[in-house]
Amino acid sequence: MLTEASIQAMAGTRRDLAALGALGALGVLAVVFLAAAPWIVSSYDYAVFIPCLLVSGAITIAATALSASVPRRTGLMLILVLAAVMRLVVVLEEPLLSTDIYRYIWDGRVQAAGINPYLYVPADPALASLRDAAIYPNINRAEYAVTAYPPVAEMFFFLVTRISESLTAMRLAMVACDAAVILLLVRLLQTLRLPLTAVVAWAWHPLVVWEVGNSGHVEALMVALLMAGVTLLVRRRALTGAVMVAFAALAKPYAIVALPAFWRRWDWRLPLVVAATVALCYLPYAGAGRGALGFLTASGYFAEEGFIAGDAFWLVGLAQNIFGVVPILTVAYLVAGMAGLAWLALRVSARAERSPQAMLEEIAVLLMAGLFFLSPNYAWYFLAVVPFLALCARSPIAVPAWALTLGSILLYRPIFLPDNDLAWKTFAALPFVVAVAWTLLRRRTPEKTYGASEWTS
Repeated sequence: MLTEASIQAMAGTRRDLAALGALGALGVLAVVFLAAAPWIVSSYDYAVFIPCLLVSGAITIAATALSASVPRRTGLMLILVLAAVMRLVVVLEEPLLSTDIYRYIWDGRVQAAGINPYLYVPADPALASLRDAAIYPNINRAEYAVTAYPPVAEMFFFLVTRISESLTAMRLAMVACDAAVILLLVRLLQTLRLPLTAVVAWAWHPLVVWEVGNSGHVEALMVALLMAGVTLLVRRRALTGAVMVAFAALAKPYAIVALPAFWRRWDWRLPLVVAATVALCYLPYAGAGRGALGFLTASGYFAEEGFIAGDAFWLVGLAQNIFGVVPILTVAYLVAGMAGLAWLALRVSARAERSPQAMLEEIAVLLMAGLFFLSPNYAWYFLAVVPFLALCARSPIAVPAWALTLGSILLYRPIFLPDNDLAWKTFAALPFVVAVAWTLLRRRTPEKTYGASEWTS
């Protein structure tokens, strides 16, 4: 005879199996799209592929919402197995969204030859003996730009290419960084007593799968170092965590905006340790002098991408499109933006005691504010925000974070609309702006309270 307890247990088991089945179905659907992606691009070009990426993002949102309902261990195993399949599907495909990985391999090869990568552009005759038919012809800016990557990234490129100078090796190295992020997220979720299955927000996110598994972007290294720093901060080891964030910024510089969350006012140790870390990392490349900044200078990358003229900043470009060119507009935007970021940084650093969850939310807000201010031209910059979709899934910042990371997919500029950078930046930024406004409005709206009579009537 079935007891009430056994009936409830059976119902719970059925619910668990149904939730697992739904989660598995979502994952399989994502895998099918990944497998079909090269055919979609070759048959229909990016006009169909980019909207499919957005659908993949919607699948990830649904999976994240569902993840709390599945059994912890079985659900986590399902998520990780499907995540591994997703990466295996795209690792062996030709890069579909970026060719930056060829520069990574080239920089590693140059260093292996005993040459400072900040000294010569790839097309320089001094490097003629290093050229081949597989890597060199695919390097972007080969004729006029030395590398733009900071020293920690360069060291990583060197180490990976000592194993193999191939796309697969570099991608697998980035996937290893991706795996480190997953491990750190699981540990953080465990520490915070949150569902471990929330890691699906990172593991299945289309930006992660494509930009790490297929494009092999160095953001994977940056995010791994950043999350190592965040883990140390949660464990109350802020100084060591700040060193890890400094390493992250020396892989991709914009990670530096997370540092205020590690600092306390008047604490001189952190800036000193960070400065020493930066100096030591640049020391092996000091022979290039000021050239060690590479292409990442005002006359190089920032000028080419439109940041000096101001066009690259979304709000500046929008204002110039409406009102015409205003000479001081870019300077005014930079001053206002830097002042806003400084105020936010000081506000974060002034808080004496914070819960781990509050720390994570503050870092996410710093990253989102910094990226919105910078308004980069490429989707992979927004990878830094994706881990916080898992860690802050129940926080008010989750909606803006989803809007920012998925909206960035539109920066790939599908071809069925005019190839207008400002238009696509607007399409990418508007979901985030709306989400922030909606979140702030909800916070300001007082919640209705109910008396006993209202509950019982």
